Amino acid sequence: MQLDTRKQEKSSSDGNLAQIQEMCVIFLRECPSGALHLHEFKRMFGVQSSSREESLFLETIFRSFDTNQDNTLDFIEYVAALNLILRGNLEDRLKWSFKMYDRDGNGKLDRKEVLHKIKLQGSEVGLTPSEICDRIFERVDDNNDGEITLSEFMEGAQKDDWLMDLLNLDINTSGWVIRNCRKLC
Repeated sequence: MQLDTRKQEKSSSDGNLAQIQEMCVIFLRECPSGALHLHEFKRMFGVQSSSREESLFLETIFRSFDTNQDNTLDFIEYVAALNLILRGNLEDRLKWSFKMYDRDGNGKLDRKEVLHKIKLQGSEVGLTPSEICDRIFERVDDNNDGEITLSEFMEGAQKDDWLMDLLNLDINTSGWVIRNCRKLC
């Protein structure tokens, strides 16, 4: 049984490596300069300028991976992003998800940031964005200071199934990336 699990993990890892290689080829084809700009990133993933929500979501993703904040993704940033999305562990993905919420980059989430992200990603849980935001703060803001730190976020997400389901869009973006990348192949 354990041998079968190892084979499945290796097969999945090999598949993810193949997908990363395929997407790197696309990057090199689309961006021979080695610098991917936001408008090219949107074009690569088929985001129409008329889709405001999807456009904002992709801008947030782009900015979260632009580690040197030069408004481009270089090849290393791109590969690191793909590796995180397709092969990253839960802890790394939660850190990235936190970064996606933390619009001002201060290392804390306030209600405005959380509400903005909820509205951006949409939700199918039958609650309004404000109700979702309230519920997140009730479950995660341990010291009730109106801000969520990275440690509160990570601890809260890992112990709360409802929150993990809500974060599923950020944590499991690999399916979205693969689907949209295949449009280019």
